Amino acid sequence: MKIVSLLPSATEIICALGLEEHLVGRSHECTQSKYIQSLPAITSPELKTGLDSKEIHSCIQKLVENGLSVYKIDAETLESLNPDLILTQDHCEVCAASLQDVEMAVRSHCTSQTKVLSVSPETLDDVFESIKAIGEAADVENRAHHLVEELQLRLGIIRQTVNGSPRNKVVTIEWMEPLMTGGNWIPELVELAGGNALLAEQGKHSPIIDWERILQADPSQLLIMPCGFTIHQTHKQIHLLTEKEGWKELKAFSENEIYILDGDRFFNRPGPGLYDSARILAEVMHPNLFKPIYRENGWTQWNHF
Repeated sequence: MKIVSLLPSATEIICALGLEEHLVGRSHECTQSKYIQSLPAITSPELKTGLDSKEIHSCIQKLVENGLSVYKIDAETLESLNPDLILTQDHCEVCAASLQDVEMAVRSHCTSQTKVLSVSPETLDDVFESIKAIGEAADVENRAHHLVEELQLRLGIIRQTVNGSPRNKVVTIEWMEPLMTGGNWIPELVELAGGNALLAEQGKHSPIIDWERILQADPSQLLIMPCGFTIHQTHKQIHLLTEKEGWKELKAFSENEIYILDGDRFFNRPGPGLYDSARILAEVMHPNLFKPIYRENGWTQWNHF
Protein backbone atom coordinates (compact mmCIF):
# COMPACT_ATOMS: atom_id res chain seq x y z
CA MET A 1 0.00 0.00 0.00
CA LYS A 2 1.28 3.45 -0.96
CA ILE A 3 0.44 6.11 1.63
CA VAL A 4 0.70 9.90 1.57
CA SER A 5 0.39 11.67 4.93
CA LEU A 6 -0.36 15.39 4.89
CA LEU A 7 -0.43 15.67 8.67
CA PRO A 8 2.50 15.23 11.11
CA SER A 9 0.33 13.44 13.66
CA ALA A 10 -0.92 11.01 11.02
CA THR A 11 2.68 10.36 9.99
CA GLU A 12 3.52 9.57 13.61
CA ILE A 13 0.59 7.16 13.74
CA ILE A 14 1.70 5.46 10.52
CA CYS A 15 5.22 5.03 11.93
CA ALA A 16 3.89 3.72 15.26
CA LEU A 17 1.90 1.15 13.29
CA GLY A 18 5.09 -0.07 11.59
CA LEU A 19 4.14 1.31 8.18
CA GLU A 20 6.85 3.93 7.69
CA GLU A 21 8.18 2.23 4.54
CA HIS A 22 4.72 2.43 3.00
CA LEU A 23 4.89 6.24 3.00
CA VAL A 24 5.62 7.68 -0.43
CA GLY A 25 4.77 11.33 0.20
CA ARG A 26 4.43 13.73 3.13
CA SER A 27 3.57 17.26 4.20
CA HIS A 28 6.35 19.85 4.46
CA GLU A 29 6.06 19.56 8.27
CA CYS A 30 6.58 15.79 8.43
CA THR A 31 10.26 15.47 9.36
CA GLN A 32 10.23 12.60 11.88
CA SER A 33 13.12 10.65 10.33
CA LYS A 34 15.69 10.84 7.56
CA TYR A 35 13.61 8.44 5.49
CA ILE A 36 10.51 10.63 5.83
CA GLN A 37 12.52 13.75 5.03
CA SER A 38 13.72 12.04 1.84
CA LEU A 39 10.13 11.68 0.61
CA PRO A 40 8.62 14.33 -1.68
CA ALA A 41 6.72 17.06 0.16
CA ILE A 42 3.23 17.40 -1.31
CA THR A 43 2.40 20.62 0.54
CA SER A 44 4.11 23.97 1.07
CA PRO A 45 3.03 27.04 3.06
CA GLU A 46 1.82 30.27 1.49
CA LEU A 47 3.22 32.23 4.44
CA LYS A 48 6.61 33.92 4.50
CA THR A 49 9.16 32.61 6.97
CA GLY A 50 10.44 34.56 9.97
CA LEU A 51 7.11 36.13 10.92
CA ASP A 52 6.12 36.71 14.55
CA SER A 53 2.87 35.51 16.13
CA LYS A 54 0.88 38.63 15.26
CA GLU A 55 2.12 38.69 11.66
CA ILE A 56 1.36 35.00 11.15
CA HIS A 57 -2.18 35.42 12.49
CA SER A 58 -2.77 38.48 10.30
CA CYS A 59 -1.52 36.76 7.13
CA ILE A 60 -3.64 33.68 7.76
CA GLN A 61 -6.72 35.84 8.39
CA LYS A 62 -6.21 37.65 5.07
CA LEU A 63 -5.80 34.40 3.16
CA VAL A 64 -8.94 32.89 4.69
CA GLU A 65 -10.99 36.08 4.23
CA ASN A 66 -10.03 36.12 0.54
CA GLY A 67 -11.04 32.49 0.14
CA LEU A 68 -7.44 31.39 -0.37
CA SER A 69 -5.69 28.35 1.05
CA VAL A 70 -2.95 28.53 3.64
CA TYR A 71 -1.05 25.71 1.90
CA LYS A 72 -0.26 24.74 -1.68
CA ILE A 73 -0.66 21.17 -2.91
CA ASP A 74 1.80 19.84 -5.47
CA ALA A 75 -0.81 18.07 -7.58
CA GLU A 76 1.67 16.90 -10.23
CA THR A 77 3.83 15.11 -7.68
CA LEU A 78 0.70 13.64 -6.11
CA GLU A 79 -0.32 12.34 -9.54
CA SER A 80 3.08 10.74 -10.11
CA LEU A 81 2.89 8.97 -6.74
CA ASN A 82 -0.69 7.78 -7.31
CA PRO A 83 -1.16 6.72 -3.67
CA ASP A 84 -3.69 4.22 -2.40
CA LEU A 85 -4.36 6.23 0.77
CA ILE A 86 -4.05 9.92 1.61
CA LEU A 87 -4.32 11.07 5.23
CA THR A 88 -5.43 14.61 6.04
CA GLN A 89 -7.71 16.56 8.39
CA ASP A 90 -10.63 19.01 8.40
CA HIS A 91 -10.15 20.16 12.00
CA CYS A 92 -8.14 23.33 11.45
CA GLU A 93 -7.48 25.33 8.28
CA VAL A 94 -4.14 26.44 9.75
CA CYS A 95 -2.79 22.99 10.68
CA ALA A 96 -2.62 21.38 7.25
CA ALA A 97 -3.95 21.50 3.70
CA SER A 98 -7.74 21.69 3.72
CA LEU A 99 -9.79 18.58 3.04
CA GLN A 100 -11.50 20.40 0.17
CA ASP A 101 -8.18 21.17 -1.54
CA VAL A 102 -6.97 17.60 -1.08
CA GLU A 103 -10.18 16.12 -2.49
CA MET A 104 -10.01 18.46 -5.50
CA ALA A 105 -6.41 17.40 -6.19
CA VAL A 106 -7.34 13.73 -5.89
CA ARG A 107 -10.31 14.06 -8.28
CA SER A 108 -8.12 15.80 -10.85
CA HIS A 109 -4.85 13.90 -10.54
CA CYS A 110 -5.39 10.48 -8.92
CA THR A 111 -7.27 7.33 -9.84
CA SER A 112 -10.68 6.47 -8.49
CA GLN A 113 -9.02 3.87 -6.23
CA THR A 114 -7.23 6.53 -4.16
CA LYS A 115 -8.89 6.84 -0.75
CA VAL A 116 -8.82 10.03 1.32
CA LEU A 117 -9.18 9.66 5.08
CA SER A 118 -9.68 12.79 7.17
CA VAL A 119 -9.04 12.55 10.92
CA SER A 120 -9.91 15.50 13.13
CA PRO A 121 -9.66 14.58 16.83
CA GLU A 122 -10.68 17.03 19.53
CA THR A 123 -10.30 14.85 22.65
CA LEU A 124 -8.09 11.96 23.75
CA ASP A 125 -10.86 9.48 22.93
CA ASP A 126 -11.04 11.02 19.45
CA VAL A 127 -7.28 10.50 19.09
CA PHE A 128 -7.69 6.82 19.95
CA GLU A 129 -10.48 6.51 17.39
CA SER A 130 -8.30 8.25 14.77
CA ILE A 131 -5.56 5.69 15.33
CA LYS A 132 -8.07 2.88 14.88
CA ALA A 133 -9.49 4.51 11.73
CA ILE A 134 -6.04 4.87 10.18
CA GLY A 135 -5.20 1.29 11.14
CA GLU A 136 -8.37 0.03 9.49
CA ALA A 137 -7.75 2.07 6.32
CA ALA A 138 -4.18 0.74 6.14
CA ASP A 139 -5.25 -2.88 6.77
CA VAL A 140 -3.51 -3.15 10.15
CA GLU A 141 -6.54 -2.91 12.40
CA ASN A 142 -5.17 -5.27 15.08
CA ARG A 143 -1.95 -3.27 15.38
CA ALA A 144 -3.97 -0.10 15.84
CA HIS A 145 -6.03 -1.60 18.64
CA HIS A 146 -2.86 -2.78 20.40
CA LEU A 147 -1.31 0.69 20.03
CA VAL A 148 -4.37 2.31 21.56
CA GLU A 149 -4.37 -0.14 24.46
CA GLU A 150 -0.69 0.57 25.11
CA LEU A 151 -1.23 4.35 25.07
CA GLN A 152 -4.20 4.08 27.41
CA LEU A 153 -2.17 1.94 29.80
CA ARG A 154 0.79 4.34 29.85
CA LEU A 155 -1.44 7.38 30.32
CA GLY A 156 -3.24 5.54 33.11
CA ILE A 157 0.07 5.09 34.95
CA ILE A 158 0.60 8.86 34.91
CA ARG A 159 -2.94 9.42 36.17
CA GLN A 160 -2.46 6.94 39.02
CA THR A 161 0.91 8.42 39.98
CA VAL A 162 -0.51 11.94 40.50
CA ASN A 163 -3.70 10.72 42.15
CA GLY A 164 -4.16 12.44 45.51
CA SER A 165 -1.41 15.05 44.96
CA PRO A 166 -2.13 18.80 45.24
CA ARG A 167 -3.28 20.33 41.94
CA ASN A 168 -1.91 23.61 40.61
CA LYS A 169 -4.12 26.12 38.78
CA VAL A 170 -2.73 25.98 35.25
CA VAL A 171 -3.15 28.23 32.22
CA THR A 172 -1.72 27.01 28.91
CA ILE A 173 -0.91 29.55 26.18
CA GLU A 174 -1.30 28.18 22.64
CA TRP A 175 -0.76 31.50 20.83
CA MET A 176 0.75 34.76 22.02
CA GLU A 177 -0.73 37.41 19.70
CA PRO A 178 -3.68 37.29 19.69
CA LEU A 179 -3.73 35.50 23.02
CA MET A 180 -5.17 31.99 22.89
CA THR A 181 -5.33 29.27 25.53
CA GLY A 182 -4.88 25.57 24.75
CA GLY A 183 -8.17 23.84 23.93
CA ASN A 184 -9.18 20.46 22.47
CA TRP A 185 -7.13 17.71 24.18
CA ILE A 186 -4.86 20.09 26.15
CA PRO A 187 -7.19 20.63 29.18
CA GLU A 188 -7.69 16.87 29.36
CA LEU A 189 -3.93 16.28 29.37
CA VAL A 190 -3.46 18.88 32.11
CA GLU A 191 -6.09 17.21 34.27
CA LEU A 192 -4.67 13.74 33.60
CA ALA A 193 -1.18 14.94 34.60
CA GLY A 194 -2.44 16.37 37.89
CA GLY A 195 -3.39 20.01 37.28
CA ASN A 196 -6.53 22.12 37.09
CA ALA A 197 -6.86 23.58 33.58
CA LEU A 198 -8.22 27.14 33.49
CA LEU A 199 -9.69 29.30 30.70
CA ALA A 200 -10.24 26.54 28.12
CA GLU A 201 -12.63 23.62 27.68
CA GLN A 202 -11.88 20.04 26.81
CA GLY A 203 -12.97 19.15 23.28
CA LYS A 204 -13.46 22.75 22.15
CA HIS A 205 -11.25 24.88 19.94
CA SER A 206 -8.61 27.05 21.57
CA PRO A 207 -10.31 30.34 22.49
CA ILE A 208 -9.02 33.86 21.95
CA ILE A 209 -9.08 35.58 25.34
CA ASP A 210 -8.25 38.94 26.88
CA TRP A 211 -5.10 39.29 28.96
CA GLU A 212 -7.25 40.56 31.82
CA ARG A 213 -8.83 37.11 32.15
CA ILE A 214 -5.43 35.57 32.81
CA LEU A 215 -4.71 38.26 35.39
CA GLN A 216 -8.03 37.49 37.08
CA ALA A 217 -7.44 33.73 37.00
CA ASP A 218 -3.93 34.32 38.44
CA PRO A 219 -2.64 30.79 37.72
CA SER A 220 -0.04 29.21 39.94
CA GLN A 221 1.61 27.84 36.78
CA LEU A 222 1.76 29.37 33.30
CA LEU A 223 2.68 26.96 30.50
CA ILE A 224 3.55 28.56 27.16
CA MET A 225 3.28 26.16 24.18
CA PRO A 226 2.51 28.08 20.96
CA CYS A 227 1.20 25.98 18.09
CA GLY A 228 4.00 25.09 15.68
CA PHE A 229 6.69 26.79 17.78
CA THR A 230 9.84 25.20 19.16
CA ILE A 231 11.18 26.23 22.56
CA HIS A 232 13.75 28.45 20.83
CA GLN A 233 11.13 30.20 18.71
CA THR A 234 8.98 30.87 21.76
CA HIS A 235 11.93 32.32 23.68
CA LYS A 236 12.45 34.79 20.82
CA GLN A 237 8.84 36.01 21.02
CA ILE A 238 8.07 35.76 24.73
CA HIS A 239 8.35 39.54 24.99
CA LEU A 240 4.80 39.59 23.62
CA LEU A 241 3.77 38.34 27.07
CA THR A 242 6.44 39.78 29.36
CA GLU A 243 5.71 43.33 28.19
CA LYS A 244 2.02 43.10 29.12
CA GLU A 245 0.78 45.16 32.04
CA GLY A 246 0.47 43.06 35.19
CA TRP A 247 2.88 40.33 34.03
CA LYS A 248 4.99 40.68 37.16
CA GLU A 249 1.91 40.56 39.39
CA LEU A 250 1.04 37.02 38.34
CA LYS A 251 1.43 34.37 41.02
CA ALA A 252 3.22 32.20 38.47
CA PHE A 253 5.78 35.00 38.01
CA SER A 254 6.39 35.62 41.69
CA GLU A 255 6.78 31.88 42.37
CA ASN A 256 8.93 31.31 39.26
CA GLU A 257 6.43 28.84 37.82
CA ILE A 258 6.47 29.88 34.17
CA TYR A 259 7.51 27.26 31.62
CA ILE A 260 8.09 27.12 27.88
CA LEU A 261 7.07 23.85 26.22
CA ASP A 262 7.75 22.57 22.71
CA GLY A 263 4.32 23.08 21.17
CA ASP A 264 5.42 21.98 17.72
CA ARG A 265 6.87 18.61 18.66
CA PHE A 266 4.76 17.57 21.63
CA PHE A 267 1.44 19.38 22.04
CA ASN A 268 -0.04 20.14 18.62
CA ARG A 269 0.11 16.64 17.17
CA PRO A 270 -2.79 14.40 18.26
CA GLY A 271 -1.17 11.02 17.98
CA PRO A 272 1.02 8.60 19.95
CA GLY A 273 3.20 11.53 21.05
CA LEU A 274 0.47 12.74 23.40
CA TYR A 275 1.86 10.31 25.97
CA ASP A 276 5.07 12.37 25.89
CA SER A 277 2.94 15.50 26.23
CA ALA A 278 1.28 14.15 29.36
CA ARG A 279 4.63 13.09 30.78
CA ILE A 280 6.07 16.58 30.18
CA LEU A 281 3.11 18.16 31.96
CA ALA A 282 3.51 15.75 34.87
CA GLU A 283 7.21 16.61 35.18
CA VAL A 284 6.44 20.33 35.28
CA MET A 285 3.50 20.07 37.68
CA HIS A 286 4.83 17.30 39.95
CA PRO A 287 8.65 17.40 39.95
CA ASN A 288 8.65 15.40 43.18
CA LEU A 289 7.00 12.45 41.40
CA PHE A 290 8.65 12.46 37.97
CA LYS A 291 12.26 12.69 36.85
CA PRO A 292 12.83 15.58 34.38
CA ILE A 293 13.70 13.35 31.44
CA TYR A 294 12.20 15.80 28.92
CA ARG A 295 13.84 18.92 30.36
CA GLU A 296 15.45 21.09 27.64
CA ASN A 297 14.15 18.70 24.97
CA GLY A 298 10.44 19.14 25.70
CA TRP A 299 10.29 21.93 28.29
CA THR A 300 12.36 24.56 30.00
CA GLN A 301 11.74 26.89 32.91
CA TRP A 302 11.51 30.59 32.12
CA ASN A 303 13.61 32.32 34.74
CA HIS A 304 13.34 36.05 35.35
CA PHE A 305 15.99 36.17 38.07
